[in-house]
Amino acid sequence: MKPIEPPAGAQVFAQAFHPAPADIDENGHVNNVVYLRWVQEMAIAHWSSRIAPDQQALWAWVVLRHEIDYRRPLLPGEVARARTWVGERHGPRFIRYVRIDGPDGEVCAQAQSDWCLIDAASRRPTRVPDWMVAMFGPA
Repeated sequence: MKPIEPPAGAQVFAQAFHPAPADIDENGHVNNVVYLRWVQEMAIAHWSSRIAPDQQALWAWVVLRHEIDYRRPLLPGEVARARTWVGERHGPRFIRYVRIDGPDGEVCAQAQSDWCLIDAASRRPTRVPDWMVAMFGPA
């Protein structure tokens, strides 16, 4: 798979990750499971950065599927730069993209995850509201 890039007009959220010693596996690089944790942390951080706490209490997100491509090892002492954005709404679902680069700008891992919006009171899937699409979706 070729490296993913946000499309023009995408609302991109970024942050850095500093691997801890416990993140390094017996092969001497960041363990694949750590990338999955970072994908989850990116989604939570992006959501938390845009939605007020009182609104966050009304909604929950669940993952239906993660697909991750590992392309380059991230080595001890290297800082990862991660970016995330969402695709188009499909009823209660968004596809979220995460690209994690090494300090050289090369892709270490990239993910595509299928997230479903849940109404916190009913615990049932609910259509992503238009105002949420405007906050997270393609511009």
